[in-house]
Amino acid sequence: MLSNEKITNYAAPLDLLADRVILVTGAGDGIGRAVARACAAHGATVLLAGRTIAKLEDTYDAIAAAGGCDAIICPIDIEGATSDDFQQFNADIESQFGHLDGLVNNAGILGQRTPLSHYKTDVWERVIKTNLSAQFELTQALMPSLQASSTGASIIFTSSGVGRKGRAFWGAYAVSKFAVEGLVQTWAAEVEGMGALRINAINPGATRTQMRATAYPAENPETLKTATDITPAYLYLLGDDSLGINGQSLDAQAAKK
Repeated sequence: MLSNEKITNYAAPLDLLADRVILVTGAGDGIGRAVARACAAHGATVLLAGRTIAKLEDTYDAIAAAGGCDAIICPIDIEGATSDDFQQFNADIESQFGHLDGLVNNAGILGQRTPLSHYKTDVWERVIKTNLSAQFELTQALMPSLQASSTGASIIFTSSGVGRKGRAFWGAYAVSKFAVEGLVQTWAAEVEGMGALRINAINPGATRTQMRATAYPAENPETLKTATDITPAYLYLLGDDSLGINGQSLDAQAAKK
């Protein structure tokens, strides 16, 4: 059984992702930005996907300033994109790179923190679309590029503690994360034994992000891990040391003792 300590304390070689192409959604801030920077620092060409170009440009500048490998800004509105948009996205990747070695489905929205009996239908639909349906459609569209990877592509979905055990007032966000867990298990079972492609989920845990601050406004952010602190888990799943790990839901932070 894979040790959580092995993941959270993973020391990635500097060339871990050399010559690989990694796509990160929600790369403009928070965890997506930190993962994109970590991938670039370990040799990857990183495709920065998101809907706010100014934020993506900030991530791009940070990667360039740190001397990371190439980064490419890929504006896309995950929530508003159509199946045709996702198919064109894949066609562009195939045309420019011929393959994709990693996909980090990180983009997501919180929605309301309120009882389900009072939950707004339009907010429910937005959260389910962004956190689940659009990520399924994007991953499905990118599958030809992922299957073309010569190293064995790694797909990472973002889970949550509230997607493993129901908790009051987490509404559509919790439901979407429960569904992500099921999506990963189902899809991973379908690709098992069909090459080195693997599909897993990561639960970031309590991390110092804007989403966390919105969900817990009274919490002291200084008590939380930063997004950079939890990148070892992502690097582990994206590199060769995780070959054979498939269908798992892993924690990016060590359990508190």
